[in-house]
Amino acid sequence: MLAPETILQGRYRILRQLGQGGMGAVYEAVDQRLDTTVALKETLFTDEKLRRQFEREARLLARLHHPALPRVSDHFAEAEGAFLVMQYIAGDDLAEMINLRRGPFPTEQVLLWADQLLDALDYLHTQDPQIIHRDIKPQNLKLSARNQIILLDFGLAKGQLGDISRVSTASIFGYTPNYAPLEQIQGLGTDPRSDIYALAATLYHLLTGVKPPDGLTRAAAVVNGQPDPLLPANEIVPAVGPSIAVVLHKAMSQNREQRYASAAVMRTALRTSNEVTIGGRDEAATVLFASPSTAPTKLAGSPTVPGTLVSTGETTIVQSPPRKSSALPWGIAAGALVLLLCVGGAGFFYVAEQRKNAVVAQPSPSPVENITIAQPSPSAEPSAVKGADSKPAESAKDARARKTEADKQQRDEEKRAAAERKQREEEARRDAEEAAAEQREAEAERARQERERAREERERERERKQQQTPEPPDPGYIEVPGPGGTRRRIPTVRNRTLPDGTKITTTPNGTRIVTLPDGTTRVLPPPGPKRRARP
Repeated sequence: MLAPETILQGRYRILRQLGQGGMGAVYEAVDQRLDTTVALKETLFTDEKLRRQFEREARLLARLHHPALPRVSDHFAEAEGAFLVMQYIAGDDLAEMINLRRGPFPTEQVLLWADQLLDALDYLHTQDPQIIHRDIKPQNLKLSARNQIILLDFGLAKGQLGDISRVSTASIFGYTPNYAPLEQIQGLGTDPRSDIYALAATLYHLLTGVKPPDGLTRAAAVVNGQPDPLLPANEIVPAVGPSIAVVLHKAMSQNREQRYASAAVMRTALRTSNEVTIGGRDEAATVLFASPSTAPTKLAGSPTVPGTLVSTGETTIVQSPPRKSSALPWGIAAGALVLLLCVGGAGFFYVAEQRKNAVVAQPSPSPVENITIAQPSPSAEPSAVKGADSKPAESAKDARARKTEADKQQRDEEKRAAAERKQREEEARRDAEEAAAEQREAEAERARQERERAREERERERERKQQQTPEPPDPGYIEVPGPGGTRRRIPTVRNRTLPDGTKITTTPNGTRIVTLPDGTTRVLPPPGPKRRARP
């Protein structure tokens, strides 16, 4: 743990620790060079290969630019840690906010966040290489000052970017059970559909105020023949609406094949549900709730214009676009009637009466304020329905058009997802081949180093033996001074050196040659035969 006031890289001053985990910690710090507050994410590595992978992933994350993702501005290594410098998002996360509320968030607000987050997931999942978050939960969501949702703790050791991404224990243990899909809990690997499950579980909690049951509990219930303990969201909070509940339930399917193929498909499904209409990113979401009566409902800020009521399940919507009323003000109608009477034409009077009757004959006894709802398809234009018998046909036609458009979009998304899967498989194959080549190179390098070490060991052993080998024996002769300044060689038999440095050489005939330390040489004749002692 880094203490406050610690300076890293001569630039980043630690203020406090924001969180800590098994692989590192997150700190609030000040960038003294730019005088801004940043978040430092520390990851502890003991393997040099993982450190290099961290640097590659950090460079990739620095290229990401999306309103729902914090910006990455720098990375560095110091001591035993690798650090990622990220945008600091102040305030509480959604988990703390929902605990303070002691209840769910408004449905329209959650659906706006969902639209922003699905757009962010689609952005991450379509990167090259693909990035999987793997830990979406309320604790990793914060709100900016402009009500923009921010997804934190993304990418590192979680994306399909390399060895860290594929074999990291983060894919198995780095999750929260209530929001993790079954395949992640079982360690079977993750893909974009795993993030879709986690996001749906998070939205379920925000919409209902209740944490969804974890994947193992749900799987155990199915195995024991019991119903799925995951209740539809609208049964907990009726304001959520059945269509949204169906979208969430599909996204939280235990079998990943039954979930939405991509974040874009789920985003379309939420937008085309009966209860919700979400406009562009800069527009607020408009959600229509079930009304206790059949009277139409007016949203705040919507214009007051007449329209036609169309019933869609529990909600009554005025579906006609804003248009000028065909009814004339009573003052103008009366003036026109007086003018026509002055002319005295019976025909004109008859025409005025018919026009007046047409104005009064409205479908409702009073003008109705309409609610404008964005259509799921740009080709589906709203139209007024003037008869009770034509309402079901108009609604069925719109429903078929919406379903056809949604099916087409889903097929397109599935094709795109299949192409992306094929591309990812090809990339994985290439990565595997590169990894195998790197492994072969590493093994060859290790073998070369082993051979080098063996050669050096043999050299050292040879040197040790040379140092331990005794001096070679003296040659089998010794040179001594001879007559007339000559030197003669005398064969030697045994040499020995006295402690004072005197060397004594004994020849085969017993002659001893003594070489004193000062270089003087003396030749001692062999001793005579021993005389036998007299008795």
